[in-house]
Amino acid sequence: MAQGTFATAITCMDGRVQEPVSIWAKEYFGVDYVDTITEPGVDLLLTEHLIWQDDKIKSRLETSVNKHGSHAVVLVGHHDCAGNPVAPDKHKQMIKESVETIRSWKLPVRVVGLWVNESWQPEVICDLEPTE
Repeated sequence: MAQGTFATAITCMDGRVQEPVSIWAKEYFGVDYVDTITEPGVDLLLTEHLIWQDDKIKSRLETSVNKHGSHAVVLVGHHDCAGNPVAPDKHKQMIKESVETIRSWKLPVRVVGLWVNESWQPEVICDLEPTE
């Protein structure tokens, strides 16, 4: 097991999102480190339910949980996303659906849906405890 405490961010590859999400996750979850899994338009990918894509993200999350002891995951959608250029309300709906997809994997993690707005400030969309 790794030294320190971990959470995991599943987020867009857009570099503008990485720092505000990492800072937010460290504070919100009270952890030392944030593992990052990136894909362009990740909220869209997880709502499309493409098995190969879901499996790739799930496998990376399992590594974070099993090797680093990550106890929380944040799924992130953001303003001005090139990989998923839809309105904020649509993003927020997709974030909620993506959180449910992650919860369906039955990992022992808290799952938070996060929207990063036009000012690059994180906003919690949903916060769900681990499933039993």
